[in-house]
Amino acid sequence: MTPINLFSELADHVLTVDRPHPVRVAIDGPSAAGKTTLADELADVLRERTDREVIRVGLDYFKKDPALRTAYPIESPESYYLDSWDLEAMRSQLLVPLGPDGNRRYATAVRSVNAQSALAVIEEEAAPDAVLVADGVFLQRPELIQDWDFRIYVHVDFDVVLRRGTARDQAWMDSAAAAEERYRTRYIPGERLYVDQVHPASLADLVVDNTDFAEPVVRQGRS
Repeated sequence: MTPINLFSELADHVLTVDRPHPVRVAIDGPSAAGKTTLADELADVLRERTDREVIRVGLDYFKKDPALRTAYPIESPESYYLDSWDLEAMRSQLLVPLGPDGNRRYATAVRSVNAQSALAVIEEEAAPDAVLVADGVFLQRPELIQDWDFRIYVHVDFDVVLRRGTARDQAWMDSAAAAEERYRTRYIPGERLYVDQVHPASLADLVVDNTDFAEPVVRQGRS
């Protein structure tokens, strides 16, 4: 399947979801799987295919202040998986307002992407038939699973995560070696915890194997 066909097929599925409130779509998956690109392209295709409002959100803007991540050692896999995201804000500011009985008043960010700075929370009001396309890691964890109307899991093996993530993150870390070490000791072990505990591919409505960006493969989830 070509990427263009992929985005069209995903849009077909999303547009069949009928809810009496905005449709909340999760793009879940490990680091460097291609979630952000897929979510951006899916949002663009949805805007081309429908007059409905499309809300595009990256959930890295809902991280906790690092000073408040005290449950585990800050560099540990457990801290990354269990203590890095502000799930309460994610739900109260975005997902619940767009869900059943919500007032459709939502915010797209609470902190800067590096989580170092708090942002002024700016509320907007979604149209009743809006579509939210949100990407991030750990989106099907038990605390969030009920807040999605359609779930897409982007799969790549962890050796691919290591290779792609190291190549990407060396630009802002000290070196490729430092980036690789961070993936080996924190990101990948944390993401393995999630996969082993939650089995996100089996919970998703669709699974996209994104091992080859040029030839993604789609299969039905909830197996």
